Amino acid sequence: MCTITIYFESKMPNKLASILLLALVAIHCTQGFYLPGVAPKDYADTEPVPLKVNKMVSAKTQLPYDYYSLNFCTPPGGPKLSAENLGELIMGDKIESSPYEILAGVTEVCKVLCTTPNEVADLKAFEKRIRQEYRINWILDNLPAATKKTLIDMGGHKSYIYETGFPLGVVENDVAFVHNHVNMKIVFHTSDKFKGRRIVGFEVDPQSIKHGKYDPNIPNSYPETCVKPSAWQEVRSDTNTSMNITWTYSVEWEYNPTIQWSSRWDVYLKMTDTQIHWFAIINSLLIVLFLTGMVAMIMMRTLHADFRRYREMESQEDAQEETGWKLVHGDVFRPPNHRMLLSMFVGSGVQVFTMAVIALMFALLGFLSPANRGGLMTAGLVLYILMGIFAGYFSSRLYKLLKGSDWKKNTLGTALLLPGVVFVIFFLLNIILGLEKSSGYVHFDVLCGIVALWFGISLPLVFFGSYLGFKKPPSENPVRTNQIPRQIPEQPWYMKPIVSILMGGILPFGAIFIELFFILTSIWQHQFYYMFGFLFIVFVILVLTCAEITIVMCYFQLCGEDYHWWWRSYLTSGASAFYMFLYAIFYFFTKLHISSPVSAILYFGYTLIMTLMFFVLTGAVGFYSCYFFVRKIYSSVKVA
Repeated sequence: MCTITIYFESKMPNKLASILLLALVAIHCTQGFYLPGVAPKDYADTEPVPLKVNKMVSAKTQLPYDYYSLNFCTPPGGPKLSAENLGELIMGDKIESSPYEILAGVTEVCKVLCTTPNEVADLKAFEKRIRQEYRINWILDNLPAATKKTLIDMGGHKSYIYETGFPLGVVENDVAFVHNHVNMKIVFHTSDKFKGRRIVGFEVDPQSIKHGKYDPNIPNSYPETCVKPSAWQEVRSDTNTSMNITWTYSVEWEYNPTIQWSSRWDVYLKMTDTQIHWFAIINSLLIVLFLTGMVAMIMMRTLHADFRRYREMESQEDAQEETGWKLVHGDVFRPPNHRMLLSMFVGSGVQVFTMAVIALMFALLGFLSPANRGGLMTAGLVLYILMGIFAGYFSSRLYKLLKGSDWKKNTLGTALLLPGVVFVIFFLLNIILGLEKSSGYVHFDVLCGIVALWFGISLPLVFFGSYLGFKKPPSENPVRTNQIPRQIPEQPWYMKPIVSILMGGILPFGAIFIELFFILTSIWQHQFYYMFGFLFIVFVILVLTCAEITIVMCYFQLCGEDYHWWWRSYLTSGASAFYMFLYAIFYFFTKLHISSPVSAILYFGYTLIMTLMFFVLTGAVGFYSCYFFVRKIYSSVKVA
């Protein structure tokens, strides 16, 4: 069987050319099916096991930094960059080689890595990062380093959780201490079916030790303080004196027959309390399913009563005055104001919707597992570009239905509006990252490559989809539109546009706010998210909820003889994005401890991008649900 692997090689001489190709598509014909991260590596005894370093992160600043931005030991010849895909580059990952020498099956006891001389500026940098609670991320055999913590409940039972990375240091009595020694435990598995060792766990226990003197000329010598530590290694910049720091490490190999290679990621994917997660998700699903079922029953009973009453009126010889939603049949399909803008929003929403559906399918199949770093971001970007054909098609179809004629302007707006707003926000945030010298800064040539993908692939696809949409004749409305618009009577306060829109957005937000908490936690507190099964269920319920609440609000609006439903249907379900942004503000002040204005700007900037994408997605779902509902009810009633 042949598999297609898409990757981005960041070390190519012409990075821009490699981005434009988006990746060289390599077809590997193998005997079985390959998923990312499902290719075990067997290490023979004494075979080198490379340890790689990644960016340093902190939940307090949200600014990632390069590992070697601090004065750590460097490998001979300097660190070498590893190949990175497009998603890793956008997310600020910077995977490099390290000087740590690890041999398969070989135990090391306090091996000296190096001694670094640190000037006052170096000590200030260490002290600042320690106080900002930065964590170091290492990678061994594609497994991230993890620290093991013990939890004891009220009954005295012990349980263990794992946190990715390990702290750079600690602060005690307002003094910063750096972790200059690490105890590495490498868990491995062996079997008669393969030769060598398969790594199934990578635990790191950091320590701060003020090392004494040792003779570097004696092989395998190390400071006695490594075995009997007497003090911690402090880093103080207020003394204005330089300081030497000795870096050491120990390696322990532990055999574990119960952990299989295929399940080695389980400890990382179960970092949150699964019982709370299950309870919250099931509780949310039950509430939403009950509400949507109740809404569906009310709608069916009400509509059936309306149809029965109208049929009885039609069968009577004496004509009776029309009432309710049937009264506005001559205006219900009247084109709204700003129809081109509405078409652009709807087309962009369909583009995001199709991207989300396909990405979720790939995630459920395991293609976007955490082992495939940057895979989710890469897949989302590629799918969004390719789904431009759907944006152009649905935008042009709606624009033509609304009697629009300037199809080129409509198509260009569809291709540029949402991506343009997102790119401007991302570009401004990227400038801030560059000024802060963060590793999250996306270099100019990568940005040029993304723009080239946008104009070179996405824009032509939007025009092609628009051509197909305009070429197809528009759908005929089930009723004729009067030449003179009907006057809309005064509406009660609860049916005012702003009130009804805000009321309609509550229910879709209620379907996702529990899962939204875990998503925000994984993004801003640097945890893994792999609950794609839950996410898919929540997404389906979100779509159903958006459809039903929009139909209900549209029905009440038409019964009130208000036929301006086009924009209202889009904004009713799209208003859930407003509550999403409010919840993000609540999360910022209650769960995060960010005090830096720069970090706050980054948080709300990226949150705004997510909110915009969510707005157009839910708005498009609500609009088309309401559109098909209106066509259905007016085609089912005889109009004189």
